[in-house]
Amino acid sequence: MKRVWGLVAAMFLTVVVFSNFVLAEGEKGGASVKEGSVVYVCDCGKDCHCKDEVSTQPGKCSCGHERVPMHVLKIDGNETVLCTCGKDCQCKLDPNDPAKCTCGKQVKKVSLKGLYVCACGPSCSCNTVSDKPGKCKCGAELRKVD
Repeated sequence: MKRVWGLVAAMFLTVVVFSNFVLAEGEKGGASVKEGSVVYVCDCGKDCHCKDEVSTQPGKCSCGHERVPMHVLKIDGNETVLCTCGKDCQCKLDPNDPAKCTCGKQVKKVSLKGLYVCACGPSCSCNTVSDKPGKCKCGAELRKVD
């Protein structure tokens, strides 16, 4: 009988530990974006009041228009440089013209205000963006862009 209770206690402990691990991993989460990924931007025109709203999730911007998926080319300080050719694009920033990507389209710069970016310094090329605090792929802490 002691053996059965020991086995039940061991199984219970295993379930509790595993559940806590899964919950902790879920809380760390958030949608992270790195170079070559997609962010969603309000791109409804230069006269729009919500111009350049950016999110890690699809949906509507505050003016009611759908956010447009754009391909992340580079994180530069508190801004991201995006290719406007869409979410399936695989191009890079044009080395001969930093105002264009290799597919020939103009790049778009938007502020990452309100999101979290990698704080590993100017020489780092992680280009990690998240909607929640945590760590970027290089292990540095994410900082909130104010």
